[in-house]
Amino acid sequence: MTGFLADEIERLLTAAFAPTHLAVINDSARHHGHSGDDGSGESHFTVEIESAAFSGVSRLQRQRMVNTALGDIPGQRVHALAIRARAPEEAV
Repeated sequence: MTGFLADEIERLLTAAFAPTHLAVINDSARHHGHSGDDGSGESHFTVEIESAAFSGVSRLQRQRMVNTALGDIPGQRVHALAIRARAPEEAV
């Protein structure tokens, strides 16, 4: 079962990038009791996203694009967000 924030992240990224692959992984349980754990169960996430929007774009710019699309979620509503963004031609 996904939570509210995971669903919101998925909706925002789908709207912004029309990804060919998207996985929003809740890592919060692995950080229970650590810094940034707010007890909500939605404090730490990993996003794996593949989109043509990332073709020819640097890794840093991809991170910025994802963070911009997520608005106030990274750093404010979520303590930690790991982003793995790639273009379709980079698929493994």
